Amino acid sequence: MNDLDQDQYKKSKGKLTEHSIDYGLICEGALDVISQLHATGFKAYIVGGGVRDLLLDLHPKDFDIATDATPEDVRQLFDNSRIIGRRFRIVHVYFEGGFTEVATFRAANTASVNTQGRIIADNTFGNIEEDAFRRDFTVNALFYDSEKNQILDLVDGLQDIDAKLLRVIGDPDLRFREDPVRMLRAVRLATKLNFEIEKSAKDAIFRLGCLLSEVPSARLFDEMIKLFHGGFGLKTYQALREFDLFRHMFPLTEQVLEQEANTFTNLVKLALENTDERIRSGKSVTPAFLYAVFLWGPMRKLSKQLELDGITPQVAHDASVKDTILSQLPFTSIPKRFSYSMRDIWN
Repeated sequence: MNDLDQDQYKKSKGKLTEHSIDYGLICEGALDVISQLHATGFKAYIVGGGVRDLLLDLHPKDFDIATDATPEDVRQLFDNSRIIGRRFRIVHVYFEGGFTEVATFRAANTASVNTQGRIIADNTFGNIEEDAFRRDFTVNALFYDSEKNQILDLVDGLQDIDAKLLRVIGDPDLRFREDPVRMLRAVRLATKLNFEIEKSAKDAIFRLGCLLSEVPSARLFDEMIKLFHGGFGLKTYQALREFDLFRHMFPLTEQVLEQEANTFTNLVKLALENTDERIRSGKSVTPAFLYAVFLWGPMRKLSKQLELDGITPQVAHDASVKDTILSQLPFTSIPKRFSYSMRDIWN
């Protein structure tokens, strides 16, 4: 069963628990999609972070749906929908005010991996039990039946929510090797929920953080937005440094932080506090600002070195701006529109 605990899978029969979840907090569009799937004879559940956040009274914005209907079934049932994705096809069903994501139950042991254990194809359908054990964390593997007001728990996710514990489903080493970005998700989710990461997962993060260097820089840019634009940027940054993950995303920044602990560290903290406050106040934020802050230290360090070599300040500054941005690109991509804004901030 690949990296998952086969005995646990075979023994698991699930726990059905009734919960008084406030319907008013659930998107009507998602409930309508579930009702139509049920009316056509398919199983359908709200799953993942939406269920978790409902249980924690966090007012979720997204409500993903898991079903035994295939993407083609869903597409045929809803005119206002489209199939997306390659590695695993899902369906976006659109309604007034947004859309909901509908995914078919995934098989547990059919994903193709490369020689490093990284998932490269994962498009085989399965049943609800297999789907639960393919998810990343137990708290994200709860299935809510909105018509019966019941939660199906196959992985003791409810117990972990009560204990405020973030636990990986399966062997953390193998799950993180499959997808190193899961380490970033673990830190982000634990920070957001104020949960403790289980010890085996913590140990694996310290061992395997270097695998982030093998993740495409464009994907790490997307993760950077999730990490620092969720309203918990400062806490997330501190956790990333605690787990020694920040250096794998911003190695130049980490070097300066270690050398200039007082001045540059304070600048970074103030910038993250400001970003968190703007997000909580509903104000706009841009990745260019945090990029400019994170890379300010490395850029100024290089500029000073060039000036010591006899280069004029303006020429040194211009060269440092260009070289610093280029040096960051292999780690996290920087779309041109943001690099232009960074230059404006630095100038």
